[in-house]
Amino acid sequence: MEKRFKVWVYKEGEPPLFHAGPMKDIYSTEGQFIDEMESGKSAFLARHPDEALAFFVPVSVVRILKYLYKPHVDYHRGRLQNVVTDYIDILSKKYTYWNRSSGADHFFVSCHDWGPDVSTANPTLYKNFIRVLCNANASEGFRPARDVSLPEIKIPYKDLGPPRLGRAPNNRSILAFFAGGCHGHVRERLFQYWKDKDQDVQVHDYLPKNLNYFELMGRTKFCLCPSGYEVASPRVVESIYAGCVPVIISDSYVLPFSDVLDWSQFSIHIPVARIPEIKVILEGISMTEYLKKQKLVLQVQRHFMVHRPAKPYDLLYMVFHSVWLRRLNVKFS
Repeated sequence: MEKRFKVWVYKEGEPPLFHAGPMKDIYSTEGQFIDEMESGKSAFLARHPDEALAFFVPVSVVRILKYLYKPHVDYHRGRLQNVVTDYIDILSKKYTYWNRSSGADHFFVSCHDWGPDVSTANPTLYKNFIRVLCNANASEGFRPARDVSLPEIKIPYKDLGPPRLGRAPNNRSILAFFAGGCHGHVRERLFQYWKDKDQDVQVHDYLPKNLNYFELMGRTKFCLCPSGYEVASPRVVESIYAGCVPVIISDSYVLPFSDVLDWSQFSIHIPVARIPEIKVILEGISMTEYLKKQKLVLQVQRHFMVHRPAKPYDLLYMVFHSVWLRRLNVKFS
């Protein structure tokens, strides 16, 4: 892949809506990927569009919402959809690349919850378009054979930082842990059964300032990762950083890099309907099985780290690999 896979970044459009994105906080993987491509240092950057195997549409959904919408007031997706559709219309008229594949070798990256909505207004236009999305919800049109699930990471404002390894597996006194807002029906159900009710399954709203969220994850065997308003949550990656076995509580989340990572080997999946059984399920996992999963969590950490520039096997490389696999399915007549 490293020798053959080259990506052309379209030059049209101006920041802040194009060619830039958020580099920190909750939607940062969107901005980090865009910046990687715009930096000119990527090993996958094509020097000319004719040598490219894939074409990157450098639009930021987060930036469109920031500059064209009123926060907490305007929720109509039309403005967002028009910006991206108009941009693709310009590209398809100026170049031959979109039309020859009907967009099947083109992709964009979005970590915002609204990312999937870009294509809903015109399903025919976006039928083959590769969408790299944090909001990878199979029940809402995410297609794993075409789309790519992007990890959601809350990058701190200081720097990218190393993974938080946490304590050794035999020195973790908490069975299960979650802390966060009661966002969405999954967490509502989780709070209904477990909030502040059990010392082994510790489920809390936002923690008081005297408690350290990441220190608690580092003391936990199984970190609960329930969906919020949408399926993705930064807690999945935070769990992996902390050496804590992720417990995925979602019915429709397509997990990142599932083409090559077998999540069943290093995580637990609990359907939403079985939230009342969390303690029984986790206590039923033998120490031998837990230790095996925890060891694999440490091994897959490198696939969820962000380096700049990107390094082999890290998160950005894994995204490139995922796009490359889908590009292999595109055949030109």
